[in-house]
Amino acid sequence: MDTTGKSFLKLVEIMDDLREKCPWDKKQTIHTLRSLTIEETYELADAITENDWQGIKEELGDLMLHLVFYARLAREENRFTLEQVIEAICQKLVQRHPHIYGDVKVENEEDVKRNWEKLKLKEGKKSVLEGVPVSLPATVKAIRLQEKARQVGFEWEQASQVWEKVREETEELQQAVQQNNREAVEEEFGDLIFSLINYARFLQIDAETALEKTNRKFINRFTGMEKAALADGKNLEQMTLEEMDEIWNSVKKQNKHS
Repeated sequence: MDTTGKSFLKLVEIMDDLREKCPWDKKQTIHTLRSLTIEETYELADAITENDWQGIKEELGDLMLHLVFYARLAREENRFTLEQVIEAICQKLVQRHPHIYGDVKVENEEDVKRNWEKLKLKEGKKSVLEGVPVSLPATVKAIRLQEKARQVGFEWEQASQVWEKVREETEELQQAVQQNNREAVEEEFGDLIFSLINYARFLQIDAETALEKTNRKFINRFTGMEKAALADGKNLEQMTLEEMDEIWNSVKKQNKHS
Protein backbone atom coordinates (compact mmCIF):
# COMPACT_ATOMS: atom_id res chain seq x y z
CA MET A 1 0.00 0.00 0.00
CA ASP A 2 1.32 3.47 -0.90
CA THR A 3 1.71 6.25 1.65
CA THR A 4 -1.52 7.97 0.52
CA GLY A 5 -3.53 4.84 1.23
CA LYS A 6 -1.88 4.43 4.64
CA SER A 7 -2.60 8.05 5.54
CA PHE A 8 -6.25 7.68 4.54
CA LEU A 9 -6.64 4.53 6.66
CA LYS A 10 -5.00 6.36 9.55
CA LEU A 11 -7.65 9.09 9.24
CA VAL A 12 -10.43 6.48 9.24
CA GLU A 13 -8.97 4.83 12.35
CA ILE A 14 -8.71 8.18 14.15
CA MET A 15 -12.32 8.96 13.23
CA ASP A 16 -13.41 5.61 14.67
CA ASP A 17 -11.50 6.33 17.89
CA LEU A 18 -13.05 9.78 18.23
CA ARG A 19 -16.55 8.48 17.61
CA GLU A 20 -16.15 5.85 20.30
CA LYS A 21 -14.19 7.84 22.91
CA CYS A 22 -14.72 11.61 22.47
CA PRO A 23 -17.85 13.05 24.19
CA TRP A 24 -18.34 15.67 21.47
CA ASP A 25 -17.90 13.29 18.55
CA LYS A 26 -20.23 10.75 20.17
CA LYS A 27 -23.11 13.24 20.09
CA GLN A 28 -22.83 14.29 16.47
CA THR A 29 -25.43 13.42 13.81
CA ILE A 30 -25.68 14.16 10.10
CA HIS A 31 -27.85 17.14 11.02
CA THR A 32 -25.48 18.66 13.59
CA LEU A 33 -22.58 18.26 11.17
CA ARG A 34 -24.42 19.86 8.25
CA SER A 35 -23.85 23.51 9.20
CA LEU A 36 -20.24 22.78 10.15
CA THR A 37 -19.64 21.17 6.76
CA ILE A 38 -21.07 24.22 5.00
CA GLU A 39 -18.77 26.45 7.06
CA GLU A 40 -15.74 24.33 6.19
CA THR A 41 -16.67 24.48 2.50
CA TYR A 42 -16.79 28.27 2.61
CA GLU A 43 -13.45 28.36 4.40
CA LEU A 44 -12.00 26.31 1.56
CA ALA A 45 -13.59 28.71 -0.93
CA ASP A 46 -11.95 31.64 0.90
CA ALA A 47 -8.55 29.96 0.73
CA ILE A 48 -9.00 29.32 -2.99
CA THR A 49 -9.99 32.94 -3.63
CA GLU A 50 -6.86 34.09 -1.78
CA ASN A 51 -4.73 31.53 -3.67
CA ASP A 52 -3.61 30.38 -0.21
CA TRP A 53 -2.21 26.90 -0.82
CA GLN A 54 -1.41 26.28 2.83
CA GLY A 55 -4.98 27.20 3.70
CA ILE A 56 -6.32 25.00 0.90
CA LYS A 57 -4.36 22.05 2.29
CA GLU A 58 -5.74 22.58 5.79
CA GLU A 59 -9.33 23.07 4.65
CA LEU A 60 -9.19 20.00 2.40
CA GLY A 61 -8.16 18.01 5.46
CA ASP A 62 -11.08 19.39 7.46
CA LEU A 63 -13.52 18.53 4.68
CA MET A 64 -12.05 15.06 4.30
CA LEU A 65 -12.63 14.48 8.00
CA HIS A 66 -16.28 15.43 7.53
CA LEU A 67 -16.65 12.98 4.63
CA VAL A 68 -15.22 10.18 6.71
CA PHE A 69 -17.45 11.21 9.64
CA TYR A 70 -20.62 11.02 7.52
CA ALA A 71 -19.61 7.59 6.25
CA ARG A 72 -19.06 6.43 9.84
CA LEU A 73 -22.53 7.66 10.84
CA ALA A 74 -24.06 5.92 7.83
CA ARG A 75 -22.37 2.66 8.76
CA GLU A 76 -23.80 2.90 12.28
CA GLU A 77 -27.28 3.25 10.74
CA ASN A 78 -26.63 0.36 8.35
CA ARG A 79 -27.17 2.70 5.39
CA PHE A 80 -23.87 2.30 3.56
CA THR A 81 -20.12 2.02 4.18
CA LEU A 82 -17.16 4.19 3.25
CA GLU A 83 -16.05 1.50 0.81
CA GLN A 84 -19.42 1.67 -0.93
CA VAL A 85 -19.14 5.45 -1.23
CA ILE A 86 -15.72 5.16 -2.87
CA GLU A 87 -16.78 2.32 -5.17
CA ALA A 88 -19.88 4.25 -6.24
CA ILE A 89 -17.94 7.35 -7.26
CA CYS A 90 -15.33 5.23 -9.06
CA GLN A 91 -18.08 3.46 -11.01
CA LYS A 92 -19.78 6.77 -11.85
CA LEU A 93 -16.53 8.32 -13.10
CA VAL A 94 -15.81 5.34 -15.35
CA GLN A 95 -19.36 5.31 -16.75
CA ARG A 96 -19.39 9.05 -17.42
CA HIS A 97 -15.99 9.12 -19.12
CA PRO A 98 -16.50 6.72 -22.04
CA HIS A 99 -13.93 8.74 -23.99
CA ILE A 100 -11.36 7.47 -21.48
CA TYR A 101 -12.72 4.05 -20.52
CA GLY A 102 -14.67 3.30 -23.71
CA ASP A 103 -14.64 3.98 -27.43
CA VAL A 104 -16.38 7.38 -27.51
CA LYS A 105 -14.47 10.12 -29.33
CA VAL A 106 -14.43 13.74 -28.16
CA GLU A 107 -12.82 16.84 -29.62
CA ASN A 108 -12.77 19.15 -26.59
CA GLU A 109 -14.08 19.84 -23.09
CA GLU A 110 -17.46 20.95 -24.44
CA ASP A 111 -17.98 17.50 -25.97
CA VAL A 112 -17.15 16.01 -22.58
CA LYS A 113 -19.74 18.20 -20.81
CA ARG A 114 -22.44 17.39 -23.38
CA ASN A 115 -21.78 13.66 -23.08
CA TRP A 116 -21.88 13.98 -19.29
CA GLU A 117 -25.38 15.50 -19.38
CA LYS A 118 -26.62 12.94 -21.93
CA LEU A 119 -25.38 10.10 -19.75
CA LYS A 120 -27.15 11.56 -16.71
CA LEU A 121 -30.43 11.67 -18.66
CA LYS A 122 -29.94 8.02 -19.61
CA GLU A 123 -29.45 7.23 -15.92
CA GLY A 124 -32.96 8.47 -15.19
CA LYS A 125 -32.66 12.23 -14.85
CA LYS A 126 -35.82 13.93 -16.11
CA SER A 127 -34.18 17.29 -16.82
CA VAL A 128 -30.69 18.54 -17.63
CA LEU A 129 -31.21 21.03 -14.81
CA GLU A 130 -31.48 18.31 -12.18
CA GLY A 131 -28.55 18.08 -9.82
CA VAL A 132 -28.30 21.81 -9.14
CA PRO A 133 -28.72 22.09 -5.34
CA VAL A 134 -31.69 24.17 -4.23
CA SER A 135 -29.68 25.77 -1.42
CA LEU A 136 -26.82 26.98 -3.63
CA PRO A 137 -26.12 30.73 -3.41
CA ALA A 138 -28.13 32.43 -6.16
CA THR A 139 -25.10 33.58 -8.17
CA VAL A 140 -23.51 30.13 -8.22
CA LYS A 141 -26.88 28.53 -8.99
CA ALA A 142 -27.38 30.87 -11.98
CA ILE A 143 -23.96 29.89 -13.34
CA ARG A 144 -24.69 26.18 -13.01
CA LEU A 145 -28.15 26.49 -14.59
CA GLN A 146 -26.73 28.38 -17.55
CA GLU A 147 -23.90 25.88 -17.98
CA LYS A 148 -26.31 22.97 -17.97
CA ALA A 149 -28.69 24.62 -20.44
CA ARG A 150 -25.71 25.24 -22.69
CA GLN A 151 -25.05 21.52 -23.02
CA VAL A 152 -28.27 21.03 -25.01
CA GLY A 153 -27.65 24.05 -27.23
CA PHE A 154 -29.73 26.61 -25.32
CA GLU A 155 -27.07 29.29 -25.65
CA TRP A 156 -26.36 32.54 -27.48
CA GLU A 157 -23.75 32.28 -30.22
CA GLN A 158 -21.83 35.48 -29.53
CA ALA A 159 -21.02 37.65 -26.53
CA SER A 160 -22.45 40.68 -28.36
CA GLN A 161 -25.87 39.01 -28.34
CA VAL A 162 -25.67 38.51 -24.59
CA TRP A 163 -24.64 42.13 -24.07
CA GLU A 164 -27.65 43.23 -26.09
CA LYS A 165 -29.78 41.16 -23.72
CA VAL A 166 -28.15 42.94 -20.77
CA ARG A 167 -29.07 46.31 -22.30
CA GLU A 168 -32.62 45.11 -22.91
CA GLU A 169 -32.99 43.96 -19.30
CA THR A 170 -31.52 47.27 -18.07
CA GLU A 171 -34.17 49.21 -20.00
CA GLU A 172 -36.94 46.99 -18.66
CA LEU A 173 -35.67 47.55 -15.12
CA GLN A 174 -35.70 51.32 -15.61
CA GLN A 175 -39.24 51.16 -16.97
CA ALA A 176 -40.36 49.22 -13.90
CA VAL A 177 -38.65 51.77 -11.64
CA GLN A 178 -40.39 54.65 -13.41
CA GLN A 179 -43.73 52.88 -13.01
CA ASN A 180 -42.97 52.46 -9.29
CA ASN A 181 -43.97 48.79 -9.56
CA ARG A 182 -42.02 47.14 -6.73
CA GLU A 183 -42.81 43.56 -7.78
CA ALA A 184 -41.78 44.27 -11.37
CA VAL A 185 -38.61 46.05 -10.19
CA GLU A 186 -37.56 42.97 -8.23
CA GLU A 187 -38.29 40.69 -11.18
CA GLU A 188 -36.46 42.85 -13.71
CA PHE A 189 -33.53 43.34 -11.35
CA GLY A 190 -33.21 39.56 -11.08
CA ASP A 191 -33.38 39.24 -14.87
CA LEU A 192 -30.61 41.83 -15.23
CA ILE A 193 -28.33 40.03 -12.78
CA PHE A 194 -29.00 36.72 -14.53
CA SER A 195 -28.07 38.30 -17.88
CA LEU A 196 -24.89 39.83 -16.46
CA ILE A 197 -23.87 36.45 -15.06
CA ASN A 198 -24.46 34.97 -18.48
CA TYR A 199 -22.31 37.71 -20.04
CA ALA A 200 -19.56 36.92 -17.53
CA ARG A 201 -19.56 33.32 -18.76
CA PHE A 202 -19.03 34.52 -22.33
CA LEU A 203 -16.12 36.63 -21.10
CA GLN A 204 -14.80 33.47 -19.40
CA ILE A 205 -15.12 35.11 -15.99
CA ASP A 206 -16.54 33.41 -12.92
CA ALA A 207 -19.20 35.87 -11.73
CA GLU A 208 -19.13 34.62 -8.14
CA THR A 209 -15.37 35.01 -7.90
CA ALA A 210 -15.46 38.43 -9.57
CA LEU A 211 -18.11 39.70 -7.16
CA GLU A 212 -16.27 38.30 -4.14
CA LYS A 213 -13.08 40.07 -5.21
CA THR A 214 -15.06 43.30 -5.48
CA ASN A 215 -16.50 42.68 -1.99
CA ARG A 216 -13.00 42.29 -0.59
CA LYS A 217 -11.76 45.34 -2.47
CA PHE A 218 -14.61 47.37 -0.97
CA ILE A 219 -13.79 46.09 2.53
CA ASN A 220 -10.11 47.01 2.13
CA ARG A 221 -10.90 50.47 0.82
CA PHE A 222 -13.65 51.20 3.35
CA THR A 223 -11.53 50.12 6.32
CA GLY A 224 -8.69 52.17 4.84
CA MET A 225 -11.02 55.15 4.74
CA GLU A 226 -11.95 54.58 8.38
CA LYS A 227 -8.27 54.47 9.39
CA ALA A 228 -7.46 57.59 7.40
CA ALA A 229 -10.35 59.46 9.01
CA LEU A 230 -9.27 58.42 12.51
CA ALA A 231 -5.71 59.48 11.75
CA ASP A 232 -7.12 62.96 11.07
CA GLY A 233 -9.11 62.82 14.29
CA LYS A 234 -12.41 62.46 12.46
CA ASN A 235 -15.39 60.13 12.75
CA LEU A 236 -17.16 58.92 9.59
CA GLU A 237 -20.58 59.42 11.18
CA GLN A 238 -19.84 63.10 11.62
CA MET A 239 -18.48 63.63 8.11
CA THR A 240 -20.36 64.66 4.98
CA LEU A 241 -20.55 62.37 1.98
CA GLU A 242 -18.29 64.75 0.08
CA GLU A 243 -15.64 64.55 2.81
CA MET A 244 -15.82 60.76 2.90
CA ASP A 245 -15.67 60.60 -0.89
CA GLU A 246 -12.48 62.66 -0.87
CA ILE A 247 -10.81 60.23 1.55
CA TRP A 248 -12.19 57.29 -0.44
CA ASN A 249 -10.59 58.54 -3.64
CA SER A 250 -7.30 59.04 -1.82
CA VAL A 251 -7.35 55.49 -0.45
CA LYS A 252 -8.36 54.20 -3.88
CA LYS A 253 -5.32 55.82 -5.49
CA GLN A 254 -3.02 54.33 -2.86
CA ASN A 255 -4.48 50.85 -3.23
CA LYS A 256 -5.50 50.50 -6.87
CA HIS A 257 -5.38 46.71 -6.90
CA SER A 258 -6.64 45.91 -3.40
